[in-house]
Amino acid sequence: MITFRVLGPLTAEDQRGPVDLKGPRHRAVLARLLVARGRVVPMDTLVADLWEDPPDGAAGAVQTFVAALRKALEPDRPPRAPARLLVTSGPGYALRPDAVDAWRFEDAVAGTPEQIEEALALWRGPAYAEFAGEPWARGEIARLDELWLLAVERHAAALLDLGRAAETVPDLEAHVDGHPWREEGWRLLALARYRTGRQGDALDTLRRARRILADEMGVDPGPALRELEADILAQVPTDEPTPVTLVGRTGELARLAATRARLALVAGEAGAGKTALAETFAAHLAARGWTTAWGANPDDEGLPAAWPWTTILDALPGTAPEPDPVAARGHRAVAAYLGEHAPLLVVLDDLHWAGEETLALLASLVLAPPPQRVLIVGTYRTTDVPPPLRDFLGRVARAEPERVYLTGLPRPAIPDLVRATTGRDIDADTAALIHRRSGGNPFFVRELARLLDTGDLSDVPAGVRDVVRHRVATLPAPVQDVLRRASVQGMDVAEDLLPGDALDALETATRRGFLTERAPGRFRFAHVLVRDTLYEDISRTRRARWHAETAAALEQMRSAEVAALAHHFLLAGNGSAAARYARAAAADAERRFAPHQAVRWWRVARDHGAPDDHVTAGLARTLAVTGDLAGARALRAELLSSAPALVAFDVPALWTDPDDPVLARRIATAAEHALDDGPPPALRSRLLATIAVELRNTGDERARAVAREAEEIARGLADPAALAFALNARFLQSFDRAGLAPARAGIGAELAAMRDLVPFEVLGHLILVQTGAALADLPTADRHAEAADNLAAEHEIPLVGVFTDWYRALRASITGAPAATAYRAAAQRLHGTGMSGVDNGILGLALLCDRLHRGLPPIDTDFGAHEPWCRPLVAPGTAPVPPAPRDLLFEVRSCLHALVAIDRDDRAAMTRLYEDLLPAENELAGAGSGLVTLRPVAHYLAELATALGHDAAAHRAKAAEVATRAGAAHWLRRGHTG
Repeated sequence: MITFRVLGPLTAEDQRGPVDLKGPRHRAVLARLLVARGRVVPMDTLVADLWEDPPDGAAGAVQTFVAALRKALEPDRPPRAPARLLVTSGPGYALRPDAVDAWRFEDAVAGTPEQIEEALALWRGPAYAEFAGEPWARGEIARLDELWLLAVERHAAALLDLGRAAETVPDLEAHVDGHPWREEGWRLLALARYRTGRQGDALDTLRRARRILADEMGVDPGPALRELEADILAQVPTDEPTPVTLVGRTGELARLAATRARLALVAGEAGAGKTALAETFAAHLAARGWTTAWGANPDDEGLPAAWPWTTILDALPGTAPEPDPVAARGHRAVAAYLGEHAPLLVVLDDLHWAGEETLALLASLVLAPPPQRVLIVGTYRTTDVPPPLRDFLGRVARAEPERVYLTGLPRPAIPDLVRATTGRDIDADTAALIHRRSGGNPFFVRELARLLDTGDLSDVPAGVRDVVRHRVATLPAPVQDVLRRASVQGMDVAEDLLPGDALDALETATRRGFLTERAPGRFRFAHVLVRDTLYEDISRTRRARWHAETAAALEQMRSAEVAALAHHFLLAGNGSAAARYARAAAADAERRFAPHQAVRWWRVARDHGAPDDHVTAGLARTLAVTGDLAGARALRAELLSSAPALVAFDVPALWTDPDDPVLARRIATAAEHALDDGPPPALRSRLLATIAVELRNTGDERARAVAREAEEIARGLADPAALAFALNARFLQSFDRAGLAPARAGIGAELAAMRDLVPFEVLGHLILVQTGAALADLPTADRHAEAADNLAAEHEIPLVGVFTDWYRALRASITGAPAATAYRAAAQRLHGTGMSGVDNGILGLALLCDRLHRGLPPIDTDFGAHEPWCRPLVAPGTAPVPPAPRDLLFEVRSCLHALVAIDRDDRAAMTRLYEDLLPAENELAGAGSGLVTLRPVAHYLAELATALGHDAAAHRAKAAEVATRAGAAHWLRRGHTG
């Protein structure tokens, strides 16, 4: 069967792979016939369409093109046998194709949401890309483009119906930018923004649509857009969450609402959200019939005494008494007047700026309270408590006010605040970065959020910079100087590294909220953004000088702090000293398993020191752990002449296909040569393990033997790292036959217990994920996937999540849950990792297997390295299917081969496959990869036994047992189809 693809460049594929469609005229003939959709195209029409000015002999040329195409499309057609695909009919030709992606696309667009998603995956567009300028193609191109636009909109509508509005926004933004006349696109985008709490953005979207439609087409928006705009303006509820007005302060708001005190004091640093909390609390009480009177304490001179009270009393109806701050009678008059307006909330904002008169009247009202149902809320900065406010707080303490202290928001609240500020959704890593840089301060979070579209989160937002500079300017000059010096040290500040006696200045800075005291002589900046503002305001020349002075003091007093020394010498411009300490810092980071730090210091040592194989090996090793596999491979190629450096790359390997087979063979050869020198046992074990690891899928009994020897030697050494590497080699050489998942589980358990070797501990958990899935023990696999994810999160190992994401898609496939979307998401994460040994058609294999075991027809897609076992199930033919390589996918490829062999009645192949698969009867086919699965191996053994005329009852019983153990009862209901 041949599949034609026109949704993008024109291609054709049969069971052998891509078909050579010859030159541009041949391709044009084929495209013209495909556009006709099976109808006959007369010769004179073909000639007119192919040439603007047809040459003599044009008809003969067309016949030549057709003959060449027939040979390419039907290479096995006997001589003089009639063509089946490209046929002669009457005055011309017609194409009767087996499958065309555009036809499948057209059928799927009218189908279910899952089918629409599959349709969009077919689009490599634009349709008939290379013929866009041809008049004969324009109508079909326009028709298919319109269907594609419809599919995009239907897919977005389906996601909205599923409550996944945020996912639709990026695609819909691109959709309306490219197709501004599509009113449905504008409607869906506005609705998605409204449902994600972005009411203003939703209205702005509708205004843009109105403007574009009027300016470019001279029409008003249709009824659907007008109706949506009316709903948004009327705030018609949706099923989606409403915008958050106060984020992360639910507990504090509840305390205010429940208080029985006469005074509530809300305290926190600048930007902590004190005023926002008071405003939200006022709105809460207003809904219950309370009145609010608000008085602010402006930092202005020349205002009358007790000015905030004047604003409060003037805001209430009636004739207010003068807020006499001295006379007790005046105090009682104010209290009585407030009582007349109960229930009443009185808010005095920014008490740190309040004068003595304002505070005196407030203290009188608290200590000799007004009638019930008058509550006073006062806000102030904990970093600015002048003497009048300090005295006031002491006076009112006996009234036991409700005290609410606002600290930084927790990290889970950051995405909500960013969404409320910008309408954007952010991922967990971005939220963590914003939380780290802001300390959870809501003002800082909002300012950083605004950099998401316009700047870099490592910058200091202009608003934050202005606030910090203003606050620093209020400090005495000696304190400012010490803070600037301290910023050179970083976030953590040591008193003994500052010149002179800096303690008084450090204490003042602490009282004012710039620093926190962590231990005697040890301080820390309260916020990264405060430190960064101070540091960036220092000239580069002065920075370098102060870094050099700090490095000299540190070298004299605490020479063991190698990372700090490398840092300061590097920024001081002393490259040789920086390189010397960077080597030590990198080694220390690896001992602590801080691989990202190790990468940084190995780079410094490599860039600023003399060439060194030890440094290169260290950098290669840590690059691999942190996810830069391509960079690691490039460095490894430099180390082939050094046996110690060669084996220093003891990075765990999980997959049985190497990412660079040529380099793997070179490394194995170099290790073999190094063995000739008679190395000591520790080095010999590592060289043997290196050979076994690099020959993971191309080795023979020799590779398995060296893996066993490496382990035997390592067990006699007091070197856990050597043993871990040897066990990794054993694992990669444990695929010489099917059914070895239990043996690999033992290896995984031993590695997972190596708590001091985090990379190999993670490897152990991932092996146990694979073996748990293979043995249909999903709870065990789940537990180890979670353990691997936890270690990866703790130590920032990015590639672990690639495998656990694939496992969870596999798990969904096993249990009958929708899996295609999860597989595609996992594949997206796999792309770009450099793991080409894994990412070579694995998505196509996974989707094919998922559909087969669900009883669905296979889909034609890219199968990469798995083409020989997948293609015959999509396009049945006679091409031979090779034996499956002995690797992680041996069972699944063999089961696919079994389906083909049964269909072809290939008894020799069926007999061999039955014998190969029998040891894995207790496993799920392919699940040992942790990535893909078919049904239980016993199911395919039963099919083979039946086809061979043997009794299959025992196999069917075993298949039912394994399926039940896996929680895959749906397989039992579907019977025995593939």
